[in-house]
Amino acid sequence: MKDLAKHAIELLSGLIEIPSLSRNEEAATDFFQSEMARMGYTPERTGHNLVLRSPGFNPDKPTLLLNSHIDTVKPSASYTRNPHKATIEDGKLYGLGSNDAGGSLVSLFATFCHLSSCPQPYNLVYVASAEEEVSGRNGIELVFPTLGPVDFAIVGEPTKMQMAIAEKGLMVLDCTAKGKTGHAARNEGLNAIYEAIDDIAWLKSYRFPQTSELLGDIKMSVTLINAGTQHNVVPEKCEFVVDVRTNEKYSNTEVLEIIKSNIKSDVNARSTRINSSFTPFNHPIIRRGQELGLTHYGSPTTSDQALIPRPSIKIGPGDSARSHSADEYIYVHEIEEGIDTYIRLLDGLLL
Repeated sequence: MKDLAKHAIELLSGLIEIPSLSRNEEAATDFFQSEMARMGYTPERTGHNLVLRSPGFNPDKPTLLLNSHIDTVKPSASYTRNPHKATIEDGKLYGLGSNDAGGSLVSLFATFCHLSSCPQPYNLVYVASAEEEVSGRNGIELVFPTLGPVDFAIVGEPTKMQMAIAEKGLMVLDCTAKGKTGHAARNEGLNAIYEAIDDIAWLKSYRFPQTSELLGDIKMSVTLINAGTQHNVVPEKCEFVVDVRTNEKYSNTEVLEIIKSNIKSDVNARSTRINSSFTPFNHPIIRRGQELGLTHYGSPTTSDQALIPRPSIKIGPGDSARSHSADEYIYVHEIEEGIDTYIRLLDGLLL
């Protein structure tokens, strides 16, 4: 295991030093592809996504997908270090993308290398995907249809190696309340702001009937609002944005229809792709995790888990609280322990 971890840390250090912002991952993907080839693998490449299949792929066996993302967000303006300089100090590996999700990316690759070197009751597919940070269409969503049947997925994100067996979905709604312009000094016009207030009050107070055991209620938050042209003109339009976090009890399209039927404003969803996910407690991989002492929870944040239409869990080394933060880091021991936990979780597992 020590050799696996040593190589994973060297690989992550190399990736940190190559900028890989979402939709601009080409150089980092080139580097990772070359490293795979150096190790004797022949990855398939689609755009900026890399796919590896275990030797002796057998269509009669179930298939386990190992996935994490190669892209990063832009570095925070608060960085005091060079975000693209990999440095190890006091047991911490610093650098942009080290925690989110480079630690998972290289730990899952090490796990793939180890597990595919010995017989398993399943096929393994490893995917290093692009555009996760922007939920882009040229990431896992692009490459997933090329993988063939997938029975279960491990999505690598920083979870302290605990199992996120459910994840909230996301919709962003652009809403427009309509009124009629008039002079503010006279009793004329129809104030679009007042029309919007009624809708916003409903969005604030409405509770969807079905609550999730792990994810709780659907949450709707009005986060942006814009209206008016000057102080003495009744506004004819009020635009506002709603952030909607869904649970597994409803599809995004179902939630959208309920909202549309209850408010007067025009409602347009930017996307309904990012649905909630949930894997039952009795799934073999969750039972194995519980035997290993891993806890499970429902995640409020989104990931590529939402775009993988198969049962999955989100699990990986690092801490979500460090993601997108200045002077991002991951502990070296977290990568070592992550590889060990992945292998113990998956080795010989009957899906």
